[in-house]
Amino acid sequence: MEYCEQIKNKPFRAIYRGIITVQRVICYICAIALPLIITYQVVLRYVLKAPLMGIEELMTFFIIWLYMMGGSVASEQRTHIECGILTLYIKKEKTMAIFLCFKNIFSMVVCIWLTRWAYWYFDYSLKLWKTSDILKIPMFLGESAMFIGLVFMLFFGVLEMIDAFKNAARIFGGNTTEEVDKE
Repeated sequence: MEYCEQIKNKPFRAIYRGIITVQRVICYICAIALPLIITYQVVLRYVLKAPLMGIEELMTFFIIWLYMMGGSVASEQRTHIECGILTLYIKKEKTMAIFLCFKNIFSMVVCIWLTRWAYWYFDYSLKLWKTSDILKIPMFLGESAMFIGLVFMLFFGVLEMIDAFKNAARIFGGNTTEEVDKE
């Protein structure tokens, strides 16, 4: 939550903290529930010789939520997977700042596009209200994870893009890191 402390606007900081709290709670619940469900299934199947139908179906809901919230946590912490081949060849600070700005713009275009598709799927799932085969759990509960996760990723991606543009403005404005450190 180091980034949160840099936010001066109190309502925006509260929104940021709220999103982080939702992410963490969902990740903790899913990360605890999945091993417990798997252990329960193993004990039932191999020890008691009485498999329970629907466990795998239930697990998919937790898996998709953990996957999508994990992606948004990675976006928040800026630890998502990158292929930084070009960054190995870029030596100039100004060129790197321009590259990071374009990389973030491209990432936001892709994220907006995916979020739009996820919203359409979210809306479709809500209208259709399908249920799972065995447990009759509304599929909307699992399918909504894509939209919510991508909205969170978009939020954190916009913040990263703003930071990239601020850094580029600082570099092109002549305020280098040594000058910032001296202040």
